[in-house]
Amino acid sequence: MLDYKKLGFKCGLEVHYQLSTRKLFCHCPNFIHDSNPINYTIKRKLLAFEGELGKKDIAAQFEESKNKTFIYEGTKHSSCLVEFDDSPPFPINKDALKTAIQVALLLNMKIVPEVIIMRKIVIDGSNVSGYQRTTLIGRNGYIKTSKGKIEIPTLYLEEDAAKKIKETKDTTNYNLARLGIPLLEIATSPDLQDPQHVKETASLIGMIAKSTGQTNRGIGSARQDVNISIKNHPRIELKGFQDLRSIPKVIDYEIKRQQKSRDNEPHVRKVEANFTTSYLRPLPGAARLYPETDLKSIELTKKFLDSIKIPELLTDRAINFEKKYNISPIHAREILKQNIPFDYYAEKFKVDPKLIANLLIDSPKEIQARFKPIKQLQKEDFELVLGNLQSKTIPKEAAFEILKDLSLNIKPSLSKYQMTNLSEVESFIKDLVNKNKGVSISGLMGDIMKKYRGVVPGDLAMKILKKYISK
Repeated sequence: MLDYKKLGFKCGLEVHYQLSTRKLFCHCPNFIHDSNPINYTIKRKLLAFEGELGKKDIAAQFEESKNKTFIYEGTKHSSCLVEFDDSPPFPINKDALKTAIQVALLLNMKIVPEVIIMRKIVIDGSNVSGYQRTTLIGRNGYIKTSKGKIEIPTLYLEEDAAKKIKETKDTTNYNLARLGIPLLEIATSPDLQDPQHVKETASLIGMIAKSTGQTNRGIGSARQDVNISIKNHPRIELKGFQDLRSIPKVIDYEIKRQQKSRDNEPHVRKVEANFTTSYLRPLPGAARLYPETDLKSIELTKKFLDSIKIPELLTDRAINFEKKYNISPIHAREILKQNIPFDYYAEKFKVDPKLIANLLIDSPKEIQARFKPIKQLQKEDFELVLGNLQSKTIPKEAAFEILKDLSLNIKPSLSKYQMTNLSEVESFIKDLVNKNKGVSISGLMGDIMKKYRGVVPGDLAMKILKKYISK
């Protein structure tokens, strides 16, 4: 096992989270769908130019030397002239701004008095204009982790980049649907102590961002970059983490690579699917920022800041769910993770909340694992089952079978699951016991449930069975 302290391990995070509001500087919706028809195609090449310090960025010059052509594909459903760089940007999206401030406050940050929009040079072609609009929202925050307090120097609100869909030696194709979606960039200090600590910190920051209820879900909506170095080696930025579970493996690989390497210049590396890394480009410098000339700065007045409510953390909400409904911590966390309207179901149907949680969370997972569902279970499917459980039309053992049928697009016959006359059940069990002397209780129970599964509750069948076995 690696001795990270002895290695002089230094590591910091940049965590990125998409917000679910409309785009940041236009009125286009936050909508990504690969099946939308392509209505527009434009081509551009990268030209490195001077930043605020009057110098050209070294990484931009490196990419310009490749002379690549960037091809942008857009659809009218999610792109407009702002994304094509043919129109000035609209004023910043106030809903996204409020969410960014909420996250900054949850991270114990000081909010800037004035929002100043900057342009940040983008050198991989993922922005049509060659730059990304970004603005500082919070500074000098912190979070508490299992290994101490970690400083959060900055939180930026910025435009997300276009999605790369194809690449050759001479061209790169991008889809513009993602370009302009509001994106939080949260940076930590380089004080993370080991790969597991990096993973924990990324998870914690993610939980805080999701607590606003305004983050996108799905692959690509959250991304992490890891800055790492060891003694006598330059800082390396690792880009492309999407699964937190891969962080420790990739970091350990990178440390071993650096131990063997003679790298003497900081640079950026891409995280590969097999947990290795590959060279991308030189590390960008400070020359990549300059002011946005098309937008005025925004004063964050006391009245505006006082109107922003700090949301309850997901961890606290999970504890409250657990206590309110007496459900398991795992179910409480899953309710929030999947954004399940549990309050609605629990208040509408007089059914044990533990059973409701099981049907909403565990049953769909089991159906997915054991069968090949044709459709995803919908609100009305769960309401059908819960309504019949409430009226005691069906036993709880039938609930799973009905949900399974619904997921397989089979219309369930509720009469099939209605409670059978108990005298008939008792007569069957009595006769079964008399004809099978010496058979184990589990064997007899198997025969009973084969006949009455989903019709007679298992605990009731066992109670009757024990009654006749003991005679």
